[in-house]
Amino acid sequence: MNIVIVGRPNVGKSALFNRIAGRRIAIVHGQRGITRDRISAKCEIGGKTFSLWDTGGIVGAGETQLPGEVRASAELAMKESDLILFAVDGQDGLNPMDRELARLVRKLHKPVLLLVNKIDDPKHQPRADEFSALGFENVFPISAAHGGGIPELLEKIENFLPTSEIKSQTANLTHPIAVAILGRPNAGKSSLINALLRDRRAIVSEIPGTTRDAVDVEYEREGKHYLFIDTAGLRARSKHSSSVEVFSVMRAEKTITRSDICVLVIDAAEGIKAQDRRIAALIQKARKACVIALNKWDLVRTTRKQRQTMEDAIANACAELFFIDYAPVLVTSALTGEHAERIFKMIERIRRAARAHIGTGKLNRALRAAFAANPPPMVKGKRLKLFYATQSGGNRRREFAPPEIVLFVNSLRLLTQPFARFLEAKIRELEPYPGLPILLTCRARTERHCKSK
Repeated sequence: MNIVIVGRPNVGKSALFNRIAGRRIAIVHGQRGITRDRISAKCEIGGKTFSLWDTGGIVGAGETQLPGEVRASAELAMKESDLILFAVDGQDGLNPMDRELARLVRKLHKPVLLLVNKIDDPKHQPRADEFSALGFENVFPISAAHGGGIPELLEKIENFLPTSEIKSQTANLTHPIAVAILGRPNAGKSSLINALLRDRRAIVSEIPGTTRDAVDVEYEREGKHYLFIDTAGLRARSKHSSSVEVFSVMRAEKTITRSDICVLVIDAAEGIKAQDRRIAALIQKARKACVIALNKWDLVRTTRKQRQTMEDAIANACAELFFIDYAPVLVTSALTGEHAERIFKMIERIRRAARAHIGTGKLNRALRAAFAANPPPMVKGKRLKLFYATQSGGNRRREFAPPEIVLFVNSLRLLTQPFARFLEAKIRELEPYPGLPILLTCRARTERHCKSK
């Protein structure tokens, strides 16, 4: 069951969304128009599950920079919903925009709960009576900020949730593949999601920084469940224009942690910038599976002074982002949809690669040959010695977990970064592990102890 929260800007929709969801998901801020995309969360009341949607404030023409896109997204969410939570501001009183929205809601013939928000004190209860003029039967004075009236609201919502769906929804709950879409502002992240979903789910605009929340978009394709996370564009901290933007970047960085795989979207027309390298470094530091998408290829192709072949563009990206060289590079155009489908194929290829396992005998023969052909450097008069190597099986229980190679050596401090990269290259000759970092874990053992094993 889908439940959507609608209302004009700054009536407290995001605060209400967080209150019902029981955790901070939507950004709550005093600035008008903060929520622009639709944001969703899986919620549960009395053992019954439902999807809760937060929407951008619906406004009249000229009220914000994105009136048409926000309104269209909210209208689509209402049409797909089973219950509408219509939020109004009890402190401001009845607004002409509330009346306009009420007419729009009534045309849909959906169950509606009118929520008079910001009733923070019992003596303010009479303010809710003014909104009876909108003609809705169920009116609830609430305070999303302080929790007033929320228990009664949740009880009413539970009455709308079909009992028959409890078992079926619980049985259908799966762990989708969490795909974080990351990149600089205006690199085309939301456009790419729309191209992948073939839907205008995420709001697309030429205004940098349109997406401020990390927007979760569920999608099913060929029996596989995906959770695309559209993030606010990451830009250098010195260029943050507001506290909202700082918070958006913090949330985007956290998104990397909770994702299974990251798609780094780069504006191919502008080329790779310092901020692209910084985002790639965040992904590499988190040891996450990754795909690099060179977007806006349609612009590169039509710009005479930037004639490039796809091979040249990919080679340049690999050179610029050498430290995350395990990430495959794809060329795409979200605008035309060119090669967008390849991202799904690459995600599946990386998932299969995460299940690959190198036999212990094969691994040890290859690494011993590598040590013999190219001995490790001396470190303070000592040289790294390999006694035994094996691939850990623990991470294979989790999809997209990077392969972990355990090296039993004489000293942990003798493995230098250049030699570690050399060993990683030799391991990839046995198994390429596309899109996945390789974890080298050293364990100190004496030669005698290793031989006894």
